[in-house]
Amino acid sequence: MTDMTTDTHHTSPETRAKHSAPMREYYVYFAVIFAATLPLTILTWVLTTLRRMELPERGPIKAAWSQARIITPRIFSA
Repeated sequence: MTDMTTDTHHTSPETRAKHSAPMREYYVYFAVIFAATLPLTILTWVLTTLRRMELPERGPIKAAWSQARIITPRIFSA
């Protein structure tokens, strides 16, 4: 019986290209989610600024980036 867990052959470029596709897909999803959350975070940031009369700690871009970092891995883990 062959032990496939100790297979040490080098992968060909064609095989590596197949493994990089999910990473590109992750970045596409990340960009779409970031673009979708950005308007809402800008609105939230403006309303918070007007209500408190001071700038929030996180800016709207940082908040949208954070939301995209939370949501995108959840999509890929499902």
